[in-house]
Formats: sequence, C-alpha cells, structure tokens
Amino acid sequence: MQPRLVEVRQNILKQNDILARSLRTRFEDAGLLVVSMVSSPGAGKTTLLEATLTQLRKDGCRAAALVGDLATENDAQRLARSEAPARQITTGTVCHLDAQMIHEAIAGWSLSELDILFIENVGNLVCPASYDLGENLRLLLMSVTEGEDKPLKYPTIFNTADVAVITKTDLAAAVEFDLVAARNNIQAVRPGMTMLELSAKTGAGVPEYLESITSKLEKRVAIS
Repeated sequence: MQPRLVEVRQNILKQNDILARSLRTRFEDAGLLVVSMVSSPGAGKTTLLEATLTQLRKDGCRAAALVGDLATENDAQRLARSEAPARQITTGTVCHLDAQMIHEAIAGWSLSELDILFIENVGNLVCPASYDLGENLRLLLMSVTEGEDKPLKYPTIFNTADVAVITKTDLAAAVEFDLVAARNNIQAVRPGMTMLELSAKTGAGVPEYLESITSKLEKRVAIS
C-alpha cells in the first residue's frame, strides 16, 4: 500500500502546485503582495497580525487577511478589531491550508483594491511546508517559549520559508532563551536566512518587521 499512498500524495501536491501558480498569476496581475505566516500553535501569529493590520491601515495601506484554524472563527473576530477585511478558513481535521482553500476564500474580493493579503496558516510546522499557497513571502514565526532547537527539529519548514521571525522576545529572560543559539540553529539549517526579532506586546522590533514587508510592496509597485 505504501507506493499507492505516495502516488496519491504526489498527485495532491501536483494539483495544489498548479492552482497555486494560477493564484500567483492572479495576485501579480492585481498588483497584490501576498504574505503567508506559519508557526507552531501559540507562537503569536494572530497577535502580530492584528498589530500589523492596524498599523498598515493607519499608514494608508490596504491590507486584508485570511485565517486558518481547525475550528472556530475566533481569530477572524480578533482581526476584525483592526478594521481590515478578514475571513476565517475552517479546515476541520485538515492540519494546513491549501491553494483550493485560498481560491475559495478570496471569492468576491476585488484583489486590485488591496495592496497586501496576509494568510495565517493553521498552527503546525509539518504539513504547511509542502503546500504552496501562491504567496510571495512566507514568514516563519518561532516564539522564545518554544526553545532554541526548533529549527533543528523542523528543518523542512525553515527551508521553505523566506524569513524567520523570533517572537515574544519580552519573555526571553524569563524562559532563559538563548538568542545566540537560536540564531546559530536557524543559520545551520538555512544559511543566509533573514531573521527578525520582535515583541508584539511591547512593540520592540515591530517597526523593523513592518519595514521589511512594506519594502517588498514598494519594490513590487516599482517593478509594475
């Protein structure tokens, strides 16, 4: 049965990649920057995303978000406080988002009226690594409460992401987090990977994080 299971998985990923390429073309035609966020549960994706959407709206940037969870619409309700458009994708037993879910979730949205679309994936460091969502930038969040060896345990997701974001740095001293070791582990798995460190609670490092995203948007606008 094992060869059959491998074949089915390969076919699923192939179909996902085809639709993801189609989505990427749609996003590019609309001049839309798409940023996905992946992490373990509790790394602070939604807290950071709410702060991001709130600040971008104040800066005149038209941002929206899709949020994936196994159940409930709690995260979309939280993000609504930013006054940015937000939609929940409830996956049931599926531990990741896929391109088909994104395709269905953006139905009815005028993509050309947005500047940035954020996609918050289901909290998981395994399944999301294999699924292209048509994004331009994949952020991998890793909180200080998870330990410094996360990159060594989950190398695949680090190798599919563009930027590693170390979150909850305000708790680093309390949990005796070794920032140097964490940086070294990230670079050991993905040499040259861009790394950011921040605390959404205190705001430390958030301006630099926002700049890294808006600079991508500015470059995209300049090219178009």
